[in-house]
Amino acid sequence: MRKGFTLVEIMIVVAIIALLAAIAIPNLLRARVNANETNAQATLRTISTACESYAAANNGNYPAAIATLTSTASGPAYLNEDYTAAARQGYVFACGTMSTSAYSCTATPSTCNTTGTKRFTITTGGVLTSAACS
Repeated sequence: MRKGFTLVEIMIVVAIIALLAAIAIPNLLRARVNANETNAQATLRTISTACESYAAANNGNYPAAIATLTSTASGPAYLNEDYTAAARQGYVFACGTMSTSAYSCTATPSTCNTTGTKRFTITTGGVLTSAACS
């Protein structure tokens, strides 16, 4: 007598694996989006902390450019890298408004609803807001 699996048994195993994959994959993708959004918020808070630290050391004047925070010309840098130079974990960062009196930086998903579902903005004083990505 031959030993082995029948075609029906193999088809049942494949169907069970497909069912488990159909349940697991959407949850894994959602976890990745949540991780990207959490990282975007943390990065914006890092930029805000650097701006506030710079202002505390410079008579309340905020940096006029992100490059000021990464410069080591007048001592240690406030940021180790320019977060606006390239996309990071599915988000693109930009600091549109930077002057000696205020700052505003945004984190926008590279691909809406795939890498992130929200657009985040942090403004002077570390106020973080979010909006649905469009």
